[in-house]
Amino acid sequence: MKQPSRTAAANACLAVLDADFFKAFCEPARLEVVRQMIKLGRADIGEIADGLPQDRSVVSRHLQVLEQAGVAVSTKEGRRVFYELDGPVIMNKLAGMTDAFAPLVATCCPGPKRKVRS
Repeated sequence: MKQPSRTAAANACLAVLDADFFKAFCEPARLEVVRQMIKLGRADIGEIADGLPQDRSVVSRHLQVLEQAGVAVSTKEGRRVFYELDGPVIMNKLAGMTDAFAPLVATCCPGPKRKVRS
């Protein structure tokens, strides 16, 4: 199979970079919300906030950012709103980035040459 040109590979990489996705994971407090969601699975804001030092309003803002990025989804049941991570979306975005970057690695960013240990 023919390797794409460097320009085509670079353009493919640029096309899959998603600022909202990266923003969702770059704030330490938001990562704690994600960790809590991983532990709990589907949960309401009270359950998520119970294990965190932030106020519910701060946790709510973090959940909004996660939803905007497509990382989390919410469902309303009566007066309660439940949140959960959208695993397939997260995996598809990561796989898309990996697939797009793989052809570019050899031409633009192979990494430093490493000494082989004997």
